[in-house]
Amino acid sequence: MLTVNASGAITGATITGATITSSTVNGGTITSATAQATTSGTAIDFTGIPSWVARIMVTFRDVSVSGTSPFLVQLGTGAGPTFTSSGYTSIGISFGGSGLTSTARTNGFAFADTVSAAYTYGGNAVIAKVSGNIYSFNSTLAAATVSGDGSCVGAGSVSLGAILTSIRITTVGGANTFDAGSVNIMYEG
Repeated sequence: MLTVNASGAITGATITGATITSSTVNGGTITSATAQATTSGTAIDFTGIPSWVARIMVTFRDVSVSGTSPFLVQLGTGAGPTFTSSGYTSIGISFGGSGLTSTARTNGFAFADTVSAAYTYGGNAVIAKVSGNIYSFNSTLAAATVSGDGSCVGAGSVSLGAILTSIRITTVGGANTFDAGSVNIMYEG
């Protein structure tokens, strides 16, 4: 007998000679967290990410910081959580009035090479599970100010010691204070 339980799992079924062309994991639902203001503090944390999550989108809306330390995303594990601050292979690239600049980072996923306190940043990043506890990252942000604009991209990967449970948005060295905008995450299985 074929049954579907409350979480959408099919039980009691045997399938032979079939080709599956699409599938739904955890109902195919995209879950949105609650947006957090980036108007104070040096880090914004999103915790309680379910173990079945395969992809997380981080959204920036008019985010600004007090200095020039670039944005980073660090991944966390456990209930604590413990944020991983080493072992990333990441690069941040900035395009603007100064041309193209880039910097490799090992302490988090980089969004940019440099930022400016005069700019606000908008865009998004995707963190995707590759396999096991290995995750990849890519991002695109637009930088805007009254006197000009630019853009930033980042990419990278990291292998965690356990399943991802949280993410932290901060800056290199945690030196800058957030002073405008908001961030949010959305995730899916």
